[in-house]
This record gives sequence, C-alpha cells and structure tokens, in this order.
Amino acid sequence: MDKLEKQQVVEQLNKAFKENSSVMLVNFTGINVPDATELRQKIAEAGSRYQVVKNTLALRAASQTSVDQLRDYFDGPTAIAYTSGDAVTLAKTLVQFAKAHPSLTLKAGVLNGTLISGKQVEELAAMPSRAELIAKLLFLLNSPLSRLMGALQAPLRNLGWALKQIGDQKG
Repeated sequence: MDKLEKQQVVEQLNKAFKENSSVMLVNFTGINVPDATELRQKIAEAGSRYQVVKNTLALRAASQTSVDQLRDYFDGPTAIAYTSGDAVTLAKTLVQFAKAHPSLTLKAGVLNGTLISGKQVEELAAMPSRAELIAKLLFLLNSPLSRLMGALQAPLRNLGWALKQIGDQKG
C-alpha cells in the first residue's frame, strides 16, 4: 500500500468515525476467510459496516474523534465494526457470531461518545432493539385508550344482555 492509498484509507475511516455513533473493536484472531466473509455479510444485513485496517492507520483516523478513547485497544489483530443506526442490532450480531466462533472476542467500543468495555457490548446485545422498544411503547400508550373504550362500551353491552334476558323470560 503506497502513501496515497494509506492517506485515502485514513480519510475514509476518519469520516466514518465522525459520522457513526457506535464503533466496536473486535479481535478476529483464529477466524478463517469463509467465517470472516459470513461475519461481514451478517453485519451488512444489520445495516452496519465491518473493516479490517492496520492499527497505525486506524489510530491516525481516530484522532480528534470520539474513537480516540479506544487508543489502548488497538493492539493485535483488530477489526472495526461501526454503525450510525441501531447499536443494539450491531452488538447482537457480533455477540451471536462470537458465540458460534469463540476465537472472536469483543475488545471495546464507543457508544454515542462513551467508552464501553467488551462486557458492556455483551450487555448491550441483551437489550431489546430500537424497533422492539418502540413497539412496546406504542402498546403501553394504546393500552389505556383500549381499556377506556371497553369501559365505555360495557354499559351498552350490559343493557343489550339485560334486554335479551327480559325478552327470553317474557317470550
């Protein structure tokens, strides 16, 4: 890789670090090429990106971004997974793959400017996704209205049953 290519990689990665709210570092030692390709596909399906780059280039790209907090974790084989979307989905993808491939380990990450450990990435993966949380919120907001509607309809329903029973007794 010549100097110009390295500069382009640093610029592209710096832009990605600035644009994406969640960045996670992964140690991919022991992962073969088909497994790495599978991981890339799963991460892409989750709406995220996965990149392997030299640590020195990643450190240059991380300067003056929130990813600079991860400086100590750029040692050994390091892959970078990042997303501007749902961090929980990315964390779930990485943790599920790590369970199937124990040689893959989560180093650390940055979530909305806050440094998180590999253990906290696993805890993040245990949370419901953004879509699930929105669905639960909508259910909770709708629940009182549904109960109110049922309570308002109850007298009419009960009146109908009472009239039917009176009609059956007389009829």
